[in-house]
Amino acid sequence: MSIVARLQTRLRRFIWPGWATRVLGTLSIPGLILATLFFAASLTPSLIPRTDDVQGILSGLSLAAGYGLGVLFHWLWSYLELPEFGERTHNTLVMIAGGGALLIVLIFLWQATEWQNNIRELMEQDPVDGGFPIRLGLIAAAVFAATLAVGRLFQLLVRFLALRLRRFVPRRLSNVIGVLAAAGVFWAVIDGVILEYGLRTADRSFQQFDVREHPGAEQPTEAFRTGSPASLVSWDQGLGRQGQRFVAQAPDRAAVADFVGDTAQAPLRVYVGLNAAETIEERARLALQEMLRVGAFERSVLVLATPTGRGWVDNRAIQPVEFLHGGDVATVAVQYSYLPSWLSLMAESEYGRETAQAVFAEIYGHWKQLPADARPELYLYGLSLGALNSERAADLYDVIGDPFTGALWAGPPFRSETWRDIVRQRQPDSPAWLPRFRDSSVVRFTNQENQLDIPGAAWGPMRIVYLQYASDPITFFEPQALYRQPEWMQAPRGPDVSPDLTWYPVITMLQLLVDLAIGDDAPRGYGHVYAAEHYIDAWRVVTAAEWSEDAIARLKRHLAD
Repeated sequence: MSIVARLQTRLRRFIWPGWATRVLGTLSIPGLILATLFFAASLTPSLIPRTDDVQGILSGLSLAAGYGLGVLFHWLWSYLELPEFGERTHNTLVMIAGGGALLIVLIFLWQATEWQNNIRELMEQDPVDGGFPIRLGLIAAAVFAATLAVGRLFQLLVRFLALRLRRFVPRRLSNVIGVLAAAGVFWAVIDGVILEYGLRTADRSFQQFDVREHPGAEQPTEAFRTGSPASLVSWDQGLGRQGQRFVAQAPDRAAVADFVGDTAQAPLRVYVGLNAAETIEERARLALQEMLRVGAFERSVLVLATPTGRGWVDNRAIQPVEFLHGGDVATVAVQYSYLPSWLSLMAESEYGRETAQAVFAEIYGHWKQLPADARPELYLYGLSLGALNSERAADLYDVIGDPFTGALWAGPPFRSETWRDIVRQRQPDSPAWLPRFRDSSVVRFTNQENQLDIPGAAWGPMRIVYLQYASDPITFFEPQALYRQPEWMQAPRGPDVSPDLTWYPVITMLQLLVDLAIGDDAPRGYGHVYAAEHYIDAWRVVTAAEWSEDAIARLKRHLAD
């Protein structure tokens, strides 16, 4: 070889070393294209504003999902022994696709800041800063690399198993068996190690957290308060952390008197924690005994509140009805779990339903035996998982002869069969995020603005109201968003949903999954964080409370503060 030829060879190796050729050869062109498109689509807005770390995780997972689908298509093409590009053509196309991908990524990263700021402005939040796209890009790259490493590990395991099986079965059959066996190994690790260990650890952690006293909550001394020395439910062991919080947050008589005058009463709050008794039935009976002790059935309004998974009852939901009725209200709640709602739904989904049914049966059974003209109006309430279990508490056929007065269910989760059936049967001219059901005599929906006054519609003897925000992902998540556009995305959209939200196959479902996890981090009055002032109109209609508009506005300002 001449000196000139050797110099040319060395120069080519310096400019384009051998490892670069090998890297290009391993890249999948369909994977690169789909990964870029998935990444770009993941930056578009969804229901909840996203921080840079959340957006980075979402975009990294989207990158991995797109690349994985592209690799799968490429593998199927090769498996069918269809013609492929030569090495040089392949490397050239990879470089062209890579350049185009880089340009698309930069454009969409720049646009991501504006998209996030638009939805933040919609929800009255501060805008993100200029470093937002850089940080999310770095996080996305790290998540993609980690996911790719797991994918490579899966691929190596498939090859290892397939090679061992080829001694006994044909090549193609060994490949199929290798994939299935590797998937079984991975699932066994995830289910038997990660999920089981994680749930067990979470269970222990939240159990220990539940028995710790809530900071700032002091044991009441008044005999009519649950947890007091006279109570049947002990402060230290019987209430739990969330029960202490709920009881301590009750407004006193003086606070209520500022709105209704000398007729005000101190509202009653009865709570039975998970450790107050051994069984569901015992806790339900204890709740009834405590209610009888404090005179709950002597009040005008009785609210049966079903907590969320960890036993939390939203004070912002109960205070409005207490003020609207001058404190002449008794609220009862029984804890069924100390896990967060999503963990409770996954680990012990039936426990909440069984507790809600037992408590309802115990309290309703006593209530219906009282003279109709001398008993309180009975209402059901629940938020999120509490709404789901509250819906399940009563069988319509068991109460139709003597029905409870009404119900207020806020942020019903997408798994609620009752809610889904109502939305499915809504009037065709009403949107999915604000449906009108039949003649609106039994069920109505509302959101940030009072939507309960429907011209020409009259309430029947039972009033049921759903309070839901169009931006609540826990209500509007749909697994079917993987392959079809949800109805709530069609025009007209909810007032708190970005007009830039666009449906993309696979990506929209990933976005909604992330929104599902951060729904409680939305600003108050959006997402899954329901504001006290929005509960006021709902309770006012459900309980037929007679207040002037000026008084309602004053109460909204007070509770909003």
